[in-house]
Amino acid sequence: MKKICVIIGARPQFIKHAPVELALKKIFNVISIHTGQHYDEKMSDIFFKQLNMDKPAYMLEVGSGSHGKQTGIMLEKIEEVLLNEKPDAVLVYGDTNSTLSGALAASKLHIPVIHIEAGLRSYNKLMPEEVNRILTDHISDFLFAPTDTAVSNLLQEGIKKSVYKTGDVMYDTVLLAKKVLGEDVQVKDQVLVTLHRPYNTDNLVRLTQILTILNGLKYAIIFPIHPRTRNILKAANVDISIFDNIDFIDPVSYFDLIRFQMESKCIITDSGGVQKEAYLLKRKCITLRSETEWVETLVNGWNTLVFEDLEKLSILVEVQPGSYVDDVYGDGHAAEEIAALIDKNLKND
Repeated sequence: MKKICVIIGARPQFIKHAPVELALKKIFNVISIHTGQHYDEKMSDIFFKQLNMDKPAYMLEVGSGSHGKQTGIMLEKIEEVLLNEKPDAVLVYGDTNSTLSGALAASKLHIPVIHIEAGLRSYNKLMPEEVNRILTDHISDFLFAPTDTAVSNLLQEGIKKSVYKTGDVMYDTVLLAKKVLGEDVQVKDQVLVTLHRPYNTDNLVRLTQILTILNGLKYAIIFPIHPRTRNILKAANVDISIFDNIDFIDPVSYFDLIRFQMESKCIITDSGGVQKEAYLLKRKCITLRSETEWVETLVNGWNTLVFEDLEKLSILVEVQPGSYVDDVYGDGHAAEEIAALIDKNLKND
């Protein structure tokens, strides 16, 4: 049985890994390496428990730090594990520092790199995620793209070999969550908000402007607040109780976040994954960014980009999206297809 080492470290990767691990374990010896990029219990451990994933074989406990420091430490520690395990391939997800570190470590050891969620582009290199995904794609040996747009992006950059359109593994997990939660979730007069990107949270003037506008919306606001964002507000002596229409809650589990989305009339976010989850759940989304890698969600107003004109939020939450386009992210069986393609390619390697 061939061995695959899988690099995970951040909340979106735990969600993507759940169906992939299940599919891979039927064929391969799967070794999970948790970098510790997200280490808070509510942003890490709870996902493994809820999604019935195996406990990672390696916990690197890298923690937070500057991008360079974090990536460098991960690279060193992942390399040590790969030298010990000698896997037949290394699999990485998405666009985090864990993704790039895993891909670099494997590539320099001449171990085939598998990239799930390949080909996404925001065309904003000020985002560290954009740099991570571009570099990872260009050193990957097998690239699993979720959409036609992602495949086209790779072709435009000259990446043609071993590119496969498989659909999105997050759809697999969303379908699992809907099965667990049931379909009879009642929509409430509420808006779910998630914010974590530095340009929305590190600038105190912008952050308080966003909170003030959210507080003035006519719907109740549910805001699972990132520990880092809470600490920024606390350090600036901002009394969050003045935003009496916003329910600031601790980060929630995956199933709880899906339930909140299903219960909400609209989602306001700056997260790539939440944009996509909202679309898959047929919920209107407003994204506080100037661009998105998930361009399919913009069709017919299911997702709207807002960055400078935050005052538009009160109007946009009332705008109803147009017709819904099915199957842009596959059929919910991406993980099984990916596992079969990896098996075929590694056998032929």
